[in-house]
Amino acid sequence: MIQLKTDYLKDITSTMGSELSGRRVALCITGSVSAYKSVDIARLLMRHGAEVVPVVSKAALKIVTPDLLLWATGNQPITQLTGAVEHVGLAGRGSMKVDIVVVAPCTANTISKIASGVDDTPVTSVVSVALGSGVPIVVVPAMHEPMYNNPFIRENLERLRRVDVKIVEPSVEEGKAKLASGEAVLYKVASIVGSGRLRGLRLLVTAGPTREHIDPIRVITNPSSGKMGYTIASKAKLMGAEVSLVSGPTQLSPPPVDEIRRVETTREMLSAVSGLMSEKRHDIAIFAAAPSDYAPIRPAEHKISTRELEELELKLKATPKIIAEIRKMFPSTVMVGFKAEYALSREQLIDAAKNFKRETQLDVVVANDAAQPGTAFEGDTNQGYIVGAGDEVLEIKKTTKQLFAEQLLTYIADRLSDLRENGAGVENSKTSPY
Repeated sequence: MIQLKTDYLKDITSTMGSELSGRRVALCITGSVSAYKSVDIARLLMRHGAEVVPVVSKAALKIVTPDLLLWATGNQPITQLTGAVEHVGLAGRGSMKVDIVVVAPCTANTISKIASGVDDTPVTSVVSVALGSGVPIVVVPAMHEPMYNNPFIRENLERLRRVDVKIVEPSVEEGKAKLASGEAVLYKVASIVGSGRLRGLRLLVTAGPTREHIDPIRVITNPSSGKMGYTIASKAKLMGAEVSLVSGPTQLSPPPVDEIRRVETTREMLSAVSGLMSEKRHDIAIFAAAPSDYAPIRPAEHKISTRELEELELKLKATPKIIAEIRKMFPSTVMVGFKAEYALSREQLIDAAKNFKRETQLDVVVANDAAQPGTAFEGDTNQGYIVGAGDEVLEIKKTTKQLFAEQLLTYIADRLSDLRENGAGVENSKTSPY
């Protein structure tokens, strides 16, 4: 029988990011009905760079098959222990040792076995060796709610926490302690063994549009979806940063950042940004929002009736310039802005970015041409140029917003010392509130 190499099954690796590149994960699967979700967890970890080795209990094999897990990960699942002592090879010694063990889903039975030192399945054997060899362990419980509330299960979870096993809490709904999302597992794994390119740094990100009221239900706004800012905030968190997000109105689910403040108007966004940055020192501020440039001078207090007014004249005033105000207040923070233009040549676009960088005293400007396919508002892709330290120019070719954000944040991480030393606001640092 011909033994095929399975590299072609791993072609999704790093398609969403490289935070787990070079990391090996033992994904241990136990007999919860939510075991079918382990396939999605495995694929998500792979998409962020991880190599995933499935380890399956006998009970879990009633729900997921070895062939499915082989297809999902490109690695032969471990369903029993043989003379090769696979549990030692994975979590103890050898060239195939993993960087982290993730038990997802983890049943009440397996939680209690681990906490009591019982070792009678491939999963509990791998965890037992990991506990003895210092390999990090993440447990992701899933069971019915009464079982999760069982005082002995609660006690056993506390016993696991005391030996530094990390728990990703379930979502309790419909009478069940449901398996946490794949994203929650990803963020926990990345926080433990991820690349951590931004670890130890505090970032602030703005995202989305703002709205300026004409009357209580009509507004002036723009088509910004907030996707770029939300993606930058999510990616920064995956890369180890502490992240604050100031968001205008969007339809997006909140990313797993440390703090989020929601605003509506441009003035509210300015107030939220300055408030957050006054409360805690932020190393980097990334202005990805598209705040409205104008607001009605006198918004109507009541809904304007089209029966009474067939024509409406609006007198507008300029809104505060958030970047200019924040730069004056916090001159030592590395600041990054976005410059969107329309139908310019490459040279014109870069020149516009350099001029904007000088005028606003930004340290980095990301320039893109909204006329280019895949660069417009509300899309899932982006492309453009980074104009950074010393006005150097780096092109980011068309890619997903996730990979665009990663390239931008990697550039900032790599050049952070230069940006701090040569930053546009450094000469005014004597006025910094820090």
